[in-house]
Amino acid sequence: MSHEPAFSLGIEEEFQVIDPETRHLRAHVEQIFEAGKKVLKERLKPELHQSVVEIATGICKNIQEVRRDVVDTRTKIIKLAREQGLAIAAAGTHPFSHWADVPITDNPRYAQLINDFQTVARGNLIFGLHVHVGIEDRDLAIGIMNEVRYFLPHILALSANSPFWLGRDTGWASYRCKVFDKFPRTNIPDYFNSYSDFEEYVTILLKTNCIADAKQVWWDVRPHPFFPTIEYRITDIPMRADETIAIAALLQAITVKLYRLRIKNLGWRNYRRALIMENKWRASRWGLNGKMIDFGKEQEFPTPLLIGELLEFVDDVVDELGSRTELETIRWILQNGTGADRQLRVWRETRDLKKVVDYIVHETTIGLPI
Repeated sequence: MSHEPAFSLGIEEEFQVIDPETRHLRAHVEQIFEAGKKVLKERLKPELHQSVVEIATGICKNIQEVRRDVVDTRTKIIKLAREQGLAIAAAGTHPFSHWADVPITDNPRYAQLINDFQTVARGNLIFGLHVHVGIEDRDLAIGIMNEVRYFLPHILALSANSPFWLGRDTGWASYRCKVFDKFPRTNIPDYFNSYSDFEEYVTILLKTNCIADAKQVWWDVRPHPFFPTIEYRITDIPMRADETIAIAALLQAITVKLYRLRIKNLGWRNYRRALIMENKWRASRWGLNGKMIDFGKEQEFPTPLLIGELLEFVDDVVDELGSRTELETIRWILQNGTGADRQLRVWRETRDLKKVVDYIVHETTIGLPI
């Protein structure tokens, strides 16, 4: 480790394109992309389903740049959609649209995916948030990836924002996780001894035609195959820009804290994937309303208590990163509930899933100059 990593940030958000009349998902008309390419350039990307648009930030040096970028890109895509008579919503699943009614984007890569995975790919109509944290040293990236796995269920619990599927209250805070489970090479990854150990795994998959490229390793965290980053992929897309920014700030803080421990020869203990998956199951099922396991103490505790401990764990790097203000939104989520909690509140008050969609669309604009 010759020098400290950049710990730069990059964010990818996947949004729903909504018909304001029916509140169903709408295939994005070509005009959104034609107009969007002028305004957002290469930051605007189509996805497998035509009702999904992905927007990426640039490479951000700090959380303040993330804020500027996320607010700017969200504002632009919402305005572009409105110009086409459409709306944008940020939630991990749509409350009632059926995946079979949404056309697939015309693209050779997606055609291959549909050919390989059939209904599993067609049904994968979900919307996530991906956060990249810059670490140039690949062995260091693997070492931190091993350790950070422990905290991923905590982050999922905070981001849970997909309680509905095909018009039903699923009983899950993040049903998006259960939809994506059907894909291979998902969930929490195994432990790897080194980057060459990881490369050997990828090489076997390539050689045996399991994957077309390393991007088809869809774990909840991975060393990005083309960028010098760790990519965090476990979260639902949150409704508010402030929530996206806060989750990115927390993931950056955890990454930096684990690095600080490593350079003092104080590593975080690595736990078995099978144990961490117990916490992921609980986080996706109950969000903040259940318990998770502290594997050091071998006891279960209320999830908000463990997230409070996580905030204390990273507290000594927060001022250095300049993200104390952003992390206040984590406390706001603990007080006001996750996106899933808030969606369910609207549903219980109105018994009208269209009202839930209206709520998500409104929440997606909060904090934006719109």
